[in-house]
Amino acid sequence: MRVAFLIPALDLFGGVGVVVGHARRLRERHGVDAVLVQTRPDRASGDQQHNGVGTVPVVELADMRGKRFDVAVATWWETTLHLHDVEADRYAYLVQSMEDRFYGPDTAQRAAAAMTHALPVAMITEARWIAEQLEELRGGPDRFRVHYVRNGIDKRVFAVPDAVAPSVDGPLRVLVEGRPGVPFKGVDEALAAAGAMREPAHVTLVCADRGATRPAMADEVLGPLSPERMADLYARTDVVLKLARVEGMAGPPLEGFHRGATCVTTPVTGHDEYVADGRNALLTSFDDERGTSRLLDLLARDRRLLHELRTSALRTARSWPSTEQSTAMLLLALRRIVAGPSPDPTGSAAGMAADIRMTMQRHQAAERDHERLQVRMNRIESLLLRGPLKVVRRRLAGRR
Repeated sequence: MRVAFLIPALDLFGGVGVVVGHARRLRERHGVDAVLVQTRPDRASGDQQHNGVGTVPVVELADMRGKRFDVAVATWWETTLHLHDVEADRYAYLVQSMEDRFYGPDTAQRAAAAMTHALPVAMITEARWIAEQLEELRGGPDRFRVHYVRNGIDKRVFAVPDAVAPSVDGPLRVLVEGRPGVPFKGVDEALAAAGAMREPAHVTLVCADRGATRPAMADEVLGPLSPERMADLYARTDVVLKLARVEGMAGPPLEGFHRGATCVTTPVTGHDEYVADGRNALLTSFDDERGTSRLLDLLARDRRLLHELRTSALRTARSWPSTEQSTAMLLLALRRIVAGPSPDPTGSAAGMAADIRMTMQRHQAAERDHERLQVRMNRIESLLLRGPLKVVRRRLAGRR
């Protein structure tokens, strides 16, 4: 099988890192001719010998002429714009979040990203909530099925211990991961909640961009860290604090589970893939700094509850698929896509037409608002020129 994964650029973090890992394992363990196709050559690093890429070829979109694949897979909404520039028998879209949510309500990017979710291609995703939404966009699961492939965890790096040692004394060890200043990540809110605790705590912030942090944000600021160093840090952590607003399926709390940490998290989309409130973690509400601080204080005081949650988190981790198992499931999905018929474009056309109509209505409403605002500004300017402004000018002239 020949598979082309379209990526924006060779960035081995986040969603692109997941794709790169799949491509490497498909090539090295399953005999699949997998390649990575960069759609932003201006951002290309050219480093094909990176440890995360391995033997996977990295090519530019312009170099794909004359090459044909069994399936071409878009992995971010912008890459769908170039999907059919690659010759393939089948086309697919690996959706790792409903990506329109990353943009403001009246932006062109939000409208474009929403439309890509209705493209007449096969769909693969990592979370049940995404699968349900994509299926509903096509008229329900009876008409359109999404291939569900959970993200795996590298069990060699994030090895699950046989047991977790009780944390019976000392400050509560809290880990916050992410870049401050990004609203949907909730890092600033997490640091504020941890800082408002009444019980003793040691807060560690892991941020890939150290320039975006300030020393006062946490007791310790680290990053960027390799997966191995992150695994060691999770093993020294009691609670991973994740207050994100937008996620496909957050990985850090699950990685923490594998090393014996529990988590306090918002009910962000994808949390229910592995979080069971009161059993292996605690759920807090959005925009509730005081309530979040009280949950952290509870865990700092009640070390028995903390140990029970951490022990249950280990059980959850043991049942979670490894990266190898996840890639094997992706290979099965790709084989079904290649062997099956192309998706019926009828349902997609209806969804895209509705998106176009809604986008036009929003832009028309914005234009009307702009026209009304311009009329008001013209009136205000006219009044200023005719009335008070003349008085001010005369008084200033008199003072001079």
